[in-house]
Formats: sequence, structure tokens, C-alpha cells
Amino acid sequence: MTAKITKTQAAAQHEPPRAAAREKSATAEPGRTARSRWALARKILGIAFVALVLVMIVRKLGAIDWAEAFVTLRAYELRTLAPAAALVALSYFWHAAFDLLGRWYARHHLPAPRVLAIAFVSYAFNLNLGALIGGLGIRFRLYSNAGLSGAQIAAVYSIGVVSNWIGYLALLGAVLAARTVILPESWGFSPLLLQVAGFALLAVVAAYLFACARARRRRWTLRGHTFHLPSLKFALLQCALSITNWLTISAIIQTLLPGSVPLLVVLGVVLIGSIAGAVTHIPAGLGVLETVFVVLLGDRVPHHALVAALLAYRAMYYLAPMVPAVIGYFWMEARGRRAAAVGPTA
Repeated sequence: MTAKITKTQAAAQHEPPRAAAREKSATAEPGRTARSRWALARKILGIAFVALVLVMIVRKLGAIDWAEAFVTLRAYELRTLAPAAALVALSYFWHAAFDLLGRWYARHHLPAPRVLAIAFVSYAFNLNLGALIGGLGIRFRLYSNAGLSGAQIAAVYSIGVVSNWIGYLALLGAVLAARTVILPESWGFSPLLLQVAGFALLAVVAAYLFACARARRRRWTLRGHTFHLPSLKFALLQCALSITNWLTISAIIQTLLPGSVPLLVVLGVVLIGSIAGAVTHIPAGLGVLETVFVVLLGDRVPHHALVAALLAYRAMYYLAPMVPAVIGYFWMEARGRRAAAVGPTA
């Protein structure tokens, strides 16, 4: 009798843990269901994004007059195309280095070669398909496949945008303040007003550098993401990389132009054409840059030579890098899927 009571008591003592386990399992079930639904949604969104990229690539390539592009390039000699191609590669490296700054800022530990590869692919897509797909969409997709969080990707992207535009503002401010480029009177901007605007832009750059050096408040939170001001050394590196990149882009076009147009003049036209393209929201500023060059340099270089140089520039800087960029994008997509299928090893 005693033994039976003992067994019954023992069974009763073991019952609560089993009940607790069942209760815990029931509680965890909704969480697992939500995660599986989110995983399915991410997979569907990923497939839709890749399909959208494919459609945009096909439409972009179909809209290009390849015959005219090849005729223009064949008209150039190798001694002109070779240095221009080297400058194109150098410019892509400078721009990709923005993501290396973002790597330090976001404190992630992806290998530098992979960061440069993602930045190269994103930049090529950004130039050809626009900032929403290339600069943000492709970058978010590839970095998230590599394991970065949304906050880290936002930090990398924000550093790239700030780096690019802080150098742009510094150069445009200097060009306008020095009256390197005079706009036509029909545009309605007086030289004095533009000169004042140039000094104002330089003041914006100086304010950013001063804030990085001396600001007491270093952190802000926007929509759940925390951003902090970098150091002055970091900000100066941002400016240096961006300024070097814009000078390199201008040197590409100067190399393709006939005659001897000063680099600073070409730089001023490139900067004005870039802001005009950004305002019109036309991918790659198609037609806008050409119009600005014809208006501002038409009295120095024949129009047909200007258009030919810009066609060659677009072929080398926009179209040619898209071939390795498309291959690299789908290779990294396949690599990401293989890694997801294998799962974590630890």
C-alpha cells in the first residue's frame, strides 16, 4: 500500500512539469508560426524584387541605341580610350570606398573585398536604374543576404549619401564662388547671386565639419534608427574621397573631349549637370547632362563633338560596368540562397 501511494505521489509530482512543457509549447507555437510566415513573406518579396530588377534591366538595355554607341566608341583611338577606361575604374573604386567608410561607421565585419563588390554592383545599378532600385534596393538586398541588420544597412547607406554630397557641395560652392562657370543670362541667375550661393554652400560644408569636431550632441534617433556624428578625421576623409571622385569623373569627360578644355571648367559643367539631372529625377540624367554641356560649352567645342564625347562617356561609365554588375548581382543572389539553404553551422 505504501509503495502504491509513493508511485502515485511520484506520478503527481512529475505531472506539473509535463503540463508546463505542453503550456510552453503552446505558447511558443504562435511565435514559430509568425516567424515562418515572415520567412515566407521575405522569400516572396525577394523573388518579386529580383523579377523587378530583371524587368528593369531588359527595359534599360532595350532602350539603348547600341549601334550609335559602338560607332561613337570606334571613332576614338586607343590612346584616348585607355586612360579614360582607367579613370572609370578609379572612379568606381573611389565611390565603392564610401561603403568601406560605412563599414567602419556601422561596425560590421564583412570582408573588405565583399563590401567593395556590393558597392560596385549597387553603384552601377544606381547610375542606370535610379537610386531607389540601385542605391537603396540592391544594396539592402545584398547586405541583408550577407547578414547585416536593417540598422547597419541604413548606416552604410546614409554614410554613402552624405559622403557623396558633402564633397559635391564643397566643389560646387568653390566653382560658383570663383565664377569658374558663367550660366547663360536666359537661365535667370545673376553672377553675383550664384557667387553668394557658392559661399553659402561652402558655409554648409564648414558647418558639417565644425559639428563633427565640436558638437556636444552626437546622437539622433530617427524612426528607430540611431545616427551619430563621426569624428572630424572621418568627415575630412568623406570630403576627400568625394572630391577626388568628382574630379575623376570630370577627368574622364575631359579626356574624351577634343581640344583642351580646362579640368575645372569641365568639373563645373559636370556639377551643374548632375544637380539638374537629380532635380528632373531622370535615371542617369539622360539627355539633361548633354543639354547642359551643349549650352555651357557649345562656344568652345563643336556640338557634335560634345555629344560624341558624352555618348562615349555614358557607354564607358554607365553601360560597360553593367555587364559585370549584373553577373555579380545574380552570383551574389545565388550565393545568398545557398547560404540560407545550408543554414548556420554553429
